[in-house]
Amino acid sequence: MKKVLKSLFLVVAGLLVFLSGLLPGALTGFAAENKDQSTVVDVKAMTFNLRYKNNNDPSPHTWDERVPTIKRLIDMENPDIIGTQEVLYTQLQDLENTLPKYNWIGLGREGGNRGEYSAIFYKEKDYTVLEYDHFWLSDTPEVIGSKTWGNNIPRMVTWAKFLDKKSNQQFYFVNTHFDHQSANAREKSAELILEVTKEFDPGLPVILTGDFNAGPDSLPHQILTSDGAFDDLWETAETRINEELGTFNGFVDPTGKGPGNRIDWILGKGNLITNEIEIVNYQKNGQFPSDHFPVIADISLTYNK
Repeated sequence: MKKVLKSLFLVVAGLLVFLSGLLPGALTGFAAENKDQSTVVDVKAMTFNLRYKNNNDPSPHTWDERVPTIKRLIDMENPDIIGTQEVLYTQLQDLENTLPKYNWIGLGREGGNRGEYSAIFYKEKDYTVLEYDHFWLSDTPEVIGSKTWGNNIPRMVTWAKFLDKKSNQQFYFVNTHFDHQSANAREKSAELILEVTKEFDPGLPVILTGDFNAGPDSLPHQILTSDGAFDDLWETAETRINEELGTFNGFVDPTGKGPGNRIDWILGKGNLITNEIEIVNYQKNGQFPSDHFPVIADISLTYNK
């Protein structure tokens, strides 16, 4: 009996010695694993030139006729944040009533509610706006309505810093509409956006949306994507839908004039990946929601602890 107890004691003692060597390492590994865990925040971002309310647009392309189609498209795609272009204040009021899940921030490009907006719509239940501002694409960006680069109408940027309520993480969203006539204005606009966004918190990702009135082979695109400034999320996405399309349909062209005419972009910088991006060519009974196709991207933002 004593021999049995002695043998049992030796087995237990050996087991304890083994565990004493194993557990600290195991616990250390577990702690390191937790320490290295990161938070991923998914954002569905859309850019959408909605076409200003032009009373000369023929049926079925009038603003009042298009509003229900815009609502159907947005309900189907369910974006979290939308960078819009060309929207007038009366259109914003219509969209407020049509899209009750969304709030918006923006300013008319001529000040107050005058002129077109580059308004940002966002799901109010999911995001808090921590900061926002506007600047004009000119040599005097703080001057409302300023234009100095050969463009005949003012061009501007609206940006916001958002808090994702669920994760408590932050990111920037920047929205713009480049000039349609002056190449010089488009190039200088790209340079100014780079300059301004460099002042943002470098630890936070940035999503940039807009109608850039320039294709993917243009100089503004090269400026914005050079030296790792921004990535064109169309180019870096794991999945691209409707690669054969451009984004300007003019209410009549279902091809959007082809991929060389992809003038509406979603760019990004920081720790993010694009799972899927799509040129949304939705129409109903020959009616387009706008003369531009929207672009929507499913983006994952990663925050390391």
